[in-house]
Amino acid sequence: MTKEKTSQYVWGQSCPAPAKINLMLRITGQRDDGYHLLQTVFQFIDLCDWLTFHPVKDGSVSLKKAIPGVLEKDDLTIRAALLLKEETGCDQGVCIEVEKNLPMGGGLGGGSSDAATTLVVLNSLWGLGLTIERLMALGLTLGADVPVFIFGSSSWAEGVGEKLKKIEIPEKWMVVIRPDCHVDTKEVFLDKDLTRNSKSITIADFIAGQQQNDCLEVVRERYKEVNYALIDLERFSDARLTGTGSCVFAEFRNKELAEVAFDVLAKKWQAYLVMAVNRSPLFAMH
Repeated sequence: MTKEKTSQYVWGQSCPAPAKINLMLRITGQRDDGYHLLQTVFQFIDLCDWLTFHPVKDGSVSLKKAIPGVLEKDDLTIRAALLLKEETGCDQGVCIEVEKNLPMGGGLGGGSSDAATTLVVLNSLWGLGLTIERLMALGLTLGADVPVFIFGSSSWAEGVGEKLKKIEIPEKWMVVIRPDCHVDTKEVFLDKDLTRNSKSITIADFIAGQQQNDCLEVVRERYKEVNYALIDLERFSDARLTGTGSCVFAEFRNKELAEVAFDVLAKKWQAYLVMAVNRSPLFAMH
């Protein structure tokens, strides 16, 4: 396997860590270790955290400013940087500055995306030469959603979400709502009423309109705020849950229709007007 070319990232440059949307989520079984087997479709949106990497000479890894409520040692960017050093024996250091725009615990993959951007950019800045495949394998040890952000393309995903196949999806305007609640993903997957035996489908089935989310009914029942957000969004377009939530979203035919919905919904909800994109903004930089 050849080493990937060194990317054109530079120290002190702001690098995007985009959000993702799950356009579909089917649970097709469960492994012996308890992990659920999934089929899902990932697409990126142009809402991003921004990470800036500053060189340090003493080999240390730190955050310029910790995220409230998260211990620095638990921060996924710190864990990603330390993992790279451990994997390669690199003696270089970094101070990571994070501009946090993605809501935490909303199902948009913010922490996973931050970790992925850290792995990709530091692999370049430190001149480590790890392949994308190796970075994805490392990312998987940090979280099931990390590999897709390193993969960098809209994807059909299977397994626990790590078996990825590139897929082209129409890039549409969306409105995303973040209800004021934190969905406990583990609790959702443990719920006795969760569907765990959906029939596997094909990419063609998905494109033809089979876009259910098997977590939807459990989340609606457990989290009333999510249910209310879906009801409000449904007034404007087909409202859907991303992953286990808490964020919900709807697609629109054009920007004008999306803006009408956003202007109304933003008076009541934490809402975002975004564009879905098939190529991660992190890789679209070059």
